[in-house]
Amino acid sequence: MNPKLEVLTPQNCQLIFIDHQPQMAFGVQSIDRQVLKNNTVGLAKAAKIFNIPTTITTVESQSFSGYTYPELLDVFPDQPLLERTSMNSWDDQKVRDALAKNNRKKVVVSGLWTEVCNCTFALSAMHDADYEIYMVADASGGTSKDAHDYAMQRMVQAGVVPVTWQQVLLEWQRDWAHRDTYDAVMKLVKEHSGAYGMGVDYAYTMVHKAPQRTATPHEALAAVAAN
Repeated sequence: MNPKLEVLTPQNCQLIFIDHQPQMAFGVQSIDRQVLKNNTVGLAKAAKIFNIPTTITTVESQSFSGYTYPELLDVFPDQPLLERTSMNSWDDQKVRDALAKNNRKKVVVSGLWTEVCNCTFALSAMHDADYEIYMVADASGGTSKDAHDYAMQRMVQAGVVPVTWQQVLLEWQRDWAHRDTYDAVMKLVKEHSGAYGMGVDYAYTMVHKAPQRTATPHEALAAVAAN
């Protein structure tokens, strides 16, 4: 059986964030950088909701790349950061050990840059240890659209599965009857899923008459009635 036919579940996969650092983000031209950060943090919060084993690795923080996004660190305040010198995370024994410890062959990847750190890691992990790689295309970025796109094509040709962060989130949720994670997923969607989240806010407040998601509710209708 082809293992890639199995959907992602909270029990069968792990996640790695590679080099989400300012100097790396400065070079990204394939996606709006604020969108990139939003998607990356959204993916991190999703992993937190579903207790996905997560690895965070960084490169040359002090001498070049800078510190990991604070928003990402805040999701995993106790997570060790695995510092490296190699562009290819797979070259670092600490990273290989962290992945092996989780004992899950499906590895969801979000990182910078797609054409360097993501691509070399993916190819090496598949070649050396038979990992399945699920590359989160919209929580990764390259130095140009071509750089990102052709790196994604190269990885797909090698067997990497391309995904998006919201696809991963909803694959983990799978069934809206899973009430233990439902509220947290809806909160995440409203904060990070753009038009989808706005639509959820609208449905909750206008259709289901739920309280507004703010400490200072919009009082326009009351003001019109008063006049």
